[in-house]
Formats: sequence, structure tokens, C-alpha cells
Amino acid sequence: MIEIKNLSKVYSSSGKDVVALKDINLTINDGEIFGIIGLSGAGKSTLVRCINYLEKPTSGEVLIDGKNLGTLSKKELLKTRQNIGMIFQSFNLLSQRNVIKNICYPLEIAGVHKKDAVKRAEELLELVGLSDKAKAYPSQLSGGQKQRAAIARALAAETKYLLCDEATSALDPDTTRSILELMKKINKTMGVTIVVITHEMKVIDSICDRVAVLDNSTVAEMGDVREIFSNPKSDIAKKLVLPERKTVDEVSEGKGIRIVFNGESSGKPVIANLIFECGTAVNITYADTKELDGKAYGQMIIRVPDESADRVKAYLEKNGMEFSEIE
Repeated sequence: MIEIKNLSKVYSSSGKDVVALKDINLTINDGEIFGIIGLSGAGKSTLVRCINYLEKPTSGEVLIDGKNLGTLSKKELLKTRQNIGMIFQSFNLLSQRNVIKNICYPLEIAGVHKKDAVKRAEELLELVGLSDKAKAYPSQLSGGQKQRAAIARALAAETKYLLCDEATSALDPDTTRSILELMKKINKTMGVTIVVITHEMKVIDSICDRVAVLDNSTVAEMGDVREIFSNPKSDIAKKLVLPERKTVDEVSEGKGIRIVFNGESSGKPVIANLIFECGTAVNITYADTKELDGKAYGQMIIRVPDESADRVKAYLEKNGMEFSEIE
């Protein structure tokens, strides 16, 4: 378990203090995939570097499995860090080493016998789908292959926690999907706890169980991914989940109604049934719904003729749908 208590980080620059993090409190449970999202400058990367003490917090505590990293000796901290792998947007592979030697590198540092290190590296290469690239150098790999090699290296030393700092930002959509699927596989088969730092909501809803939304160096909102998606409360969460909400204002005729999908079956024909039962035309002016485990989350904005509005609202209420009228 990772526990972050009252953590703050302040940098001094040109005689002025710059607050990067302020009073952060998070608990990341063993075996979960936890997302941390925010816009650029929100403090995401600083937070992930504080988790493994690459950056020392100005105040507050970071506890890994009950150990307060701030109280450990340098030797104890290095040993604890062996359980914490990290991958980055830029991959950070050693260009002068081939793939298998890159994966062996942290094992060499840990003093693992060469034969055992190679065996472990070969197992990880198979896990990430790069068995045929063991002798290749980073310059000979695609972006997705480089990230797979970086993931294998991060897992080499019997890693319990994997920190991912914008790990898919430099990848195309198809490669991103494959890397996220690999992370889910690692989480499920190896029990590795994964912390995902990103500015992309699509990454969060594809892989994470819970999410913390950072804004102006603090946690603006935290909760289950489904809850945040279906009913974002903070302004920053609304901006991240519903970035195109402004399109609602482009349609002026009829009554506007916002329908919230909060776990309904994704196969349920809500709008079709509404049209048939209410006998009305429906104009869908905006929709942002996502399917998670066969259930629909998100929102839809519809406009209906003024004379049909009461029937539509009655139908939605009768069917237990959350909705609100848009002025």
C-alpha cells in the first residue's frame, strides 16, 4: 500500500517560492490501478517523483508498505526503491545496450548473478511480447516496442509497484491501446500495483479503478472512475470529462435536457424507447458516453419540442434516469 499524508513540495526559484504540491492526501491500495490526472502544471510529475523519493517532499510523509521513506537511511531507501519501477514518456533506455542488457541493468545494480538476471530478462521479454527483439538496440525499435522494453526493465527487480509518468503520451492511438492492455495484463497476472500519471481522460477510463484529479497543486476530486465520469463535481474534472460541453449552446430550439448515464446497461435503447413512448422528435445535440464493463457512463444532451418536454421528463423519471433541464 502507498500512503501519502499531507504532502507538500515547494521549489525556490530566483528568490521566490513556487508551490508544486500542497497538502496531498492519497491512499493507493495493493493490486489496484490508480490514476492521477490533471492539466500541464498541475503537479502530476512532481507527485510521482515524490512517491519514490526521487524528489524529497518539503513536508508530509510517503509510506510504502508502512515504511516512512523520509526516515529511511540511504541504503534502506535504495532497497525499498527496488520494489518500485518507473516508466516515462521518453522511454529512457540505454542506447548503447541491447534490449536484454537494458532489462538486466537494474538486476546488475542489485547484485543478481548474471545467469539469473538473463533468465529473468528472458521471462519478461516473453511477457511483453519482445522475445524476438532481445538482441536489438533501442534505435532499431518502434515507439511501442521501446515502451514495452522499458516496462520489462521496470519490472525486472521483482517490482511490486509500477509508476507510469505520461507513459503513452508519445504513442499513436493503436500503440497506446496495446500498451494499456499490457499494463492491465501485468496488473492481473503479477499483482503489480500501477500508478498512472496522465493528462488524457481516455487513458484513465481505459485502465484505472480509481482516480485523483489534480488542479493548482491540490487534489480537486478523487473517487471511483465510473463515479467521476458520470458525475464530475469539480470544475477541472468537468473540463477533463466533458471538454466539448460548449456545443450545447449551439442549438436554441426546443427544450434542452441533459441525461446522465450512471451505470445503465450499454445495450439499453434509452433514446429509441423514449421516442416511441413519448411520440416525439428528439435532436441529440451532444453525447459523451463510455462503455465500462458493459455499462454506460457519461452524458447526453437532447432537445425536444416544447410541447413534448413534460412527457419526456416524466418518461425519464419513471425509468429512473438522472436528468436536468438546460435553460
